[in-house]
Amino acid sequence: MVFAGAALTGCEGLAPPADGSGASGSGAPAAGDPRAVNPLDNPDGTKPGLATITSTEDRAKARALIEKVATKGRGPRTGYDRDEFGYAWMDSAPRDVPFSHNGCDTRNDLLKRDGRDLRFRKGSDCVVTSMTLHDPYTGKVIEFTKSRAMKVQIDHVMPLSYDWQMGASRWTEDKRESIANDPLNLVPVDGPTNSAKGDSGPASWLPPDRRIRCAYSVRFAQVSLKYDLPVTSADKEMMLRQCGG
Repeated sequence: MVFAGAALTGCEGLAPPADGSGASGSGAPAAGDPRAVNPLDNPDGTKPGLATITSTEDRAKARALIEKVATKGRGPRTGYDRDEFGYAWMDSAPRDVPFSHNGCDTRNDLLKRDGRDLRFRKGSDCVVTSMTLHDPYTGKVIEFTKSRAMKVQIDHVMPLSYDWQMGASRWTEDKRESIANDPLNLVPVDGPTNSAKGDSGPASWLPPDRRIRCAYSVRFAQVSLKYDLPVTSADKEMMLRQCGG
């Protein structure tokens, strides 16, 4: 979890418990982003948004995917530092990471992917100065401007500190830079909501909008499987529960 603005840090901090009982965020919820794509149909994370998963067939596919995730206990946080995953936000992540080496930093790549009515800095087709975001975590529509950058943050779905504790501490620098900049693991969302998440797994934090929780669990599982990172047993159980398991 990092700011979509100037001061950028890793996914850190304490988060309140969220066992599936949270309410939607404040303000009128949006009808949903019509461009948002079902994560089951977006395995590389390059398509916009995080659409709800509602059909019986898709929820069964979601549970089957989550069942593939390995489990283990969460290790110590000793030695964790955001810089262990490269500086934020680099365009020089390994070339197999989507959007890398395209002349635009990861943060702006994600704002461009998910934002609507984009406006750019004069003379740039990269730096987003304003946009409209349909936030999947709260269901709210957010009007983003670069002058108030903290209003939107880029969430690491699988937080970097969590990654570190589940095995990334033993990875190469390239692999850590990959997961930190992989669009599969990144979603622009409401800033305060993201700050509340900290480095929590699904057992202790879920998006306030209940409608998106199965999709969020699928995305968490997709990152876990791509990078061969286990989750805790409690997190896996909670993920399955969100998709009817």
